[in-house]
Amino acid sequence: MKLYFATGTCALSPHIALLEAGLPFDAEKVDLQTKKTADGADYNAINPKGYVPALVLDNGEVLTEGPAIVQYVADQVPERGLAPPPGSFERYRLAEWLNFISTEIHKTFSGFFKPDVPEETRQGLLAQLGKRFDHADRQLQGREYLMGDFTVADGYLFTVLAWTRPLKIDLSRWPNLQAYLQRVGARPAVHAAMVAEGLIKG
Repeated sequence: MKLYFATGTCALSPHIALLEAGLPFDAEKVDLQTKKTADGADYNAINPKGYVPALVLDNGEVLTEGPAIVQYVADQVPERGLAPPPGSFERYRLAEWLNFISTEIHKTFSGFFKPDVPEETRQGLLAQLGKRFDHADRQLQGREYLMGDFTVADGYLFTVLAWTRPLKIDLSRWPNLQAYLQRVGARPAVHAAMVAEGLIKG
């Protein structure tokens, strides 16, 4: 398998999932401006959507969209417990979390990365994020991870919460989220994924 990623993007989530799963894979960086891969290939030919992540399977199939990729990865090694069994009620809870993170948190963060965001818009986005953070913080009360044990949803939430650092968004109002960010970041697979993407030093 090969994962296509760009540093500082949501592709960190499947990168974490692959390392947590212990599956063999290659990772190749993409320049999102030029749409060229590190080896000079046209990334649009791999993923016509033009953004990361993309996972090329050994049979040549290409899977895109982070929540789909991480569930695929988890299902390759069910014994790792990265996702509840397909068809179980808890699997729908996982889908609930992945959708919440994707549509309510990740998508809201996207506004901060646009150039010259007006301060009024920024404040509106912060207020919206605050409501979503309130919910996640409450759910983490007395829990190490979103669903009790670590799942691929935690890798995804960690990925988007980590954006608060470069964006200078203060998390002190959400102590459970602060502790969670530290806890997930200390996992060996998470640390390794961040080192591999150049986000931190080894």
